[in-house]
Amino acid sequence: MRGVMLRWLVLTAAVLIACWLLDGIRVSGFFPALLAAALLGILNAFFRPILILLTLPLNILTLGLFTFVINALMLMIVSAVIPGFTVRGFWTAVWGALIIGAASWLLNAFIGGSGKVERTDDIDLKNKGGRWE
Repeated sequence: MRGVMLRWLVLTAAVLIACWLLDGIRVSGFFPALLAAALLGILNAFFRPILILLTLPLNILTLGLFTFVINALMLMIVSAVIPGFTVRGFWTAVWGALIIGAASWLLNAFIGGSGKVERTDDIDLKNKGGRWE
C-alpha cells in the first residue's frame, strides 16, 4: 500500500511538472492534480493496454510513435473528467503525456519494489583476483 501511495505522489509531481513546463496545461491546485494523477493511473492500468492491443497494427506501422497519441488521448480524457485540470489542444496533450511519462519514469527509478525510496544497482560488479566480474 505504501508503494502505491508513493507512486501516486510521484505521478502527481509529474503532472505538476508538466503544468509548470507547458502553458496549455492548467491545474487549479494540488487536489485536482492528485485526482488527475489517480485517474490517469487507473486509465493507464486498465484501458491503455486494451487500446495498445487494438491499435497494434497502426503502432507497428508507426514504429511505436502512435503510443504517444494513445497517451495524449488518456490525458485529454482525464482533462474532460477532472474539474480544475485542463489540457488545451492535442499537441499540448502529446507534449504533456511525454513530459509526464518521462518525469514519472525518472522519479519512479528511485522507488524499489517494496515501495521504499532506495538506490538501485543495475550492475553488480565484484573484484575477483584483480578482475571485475
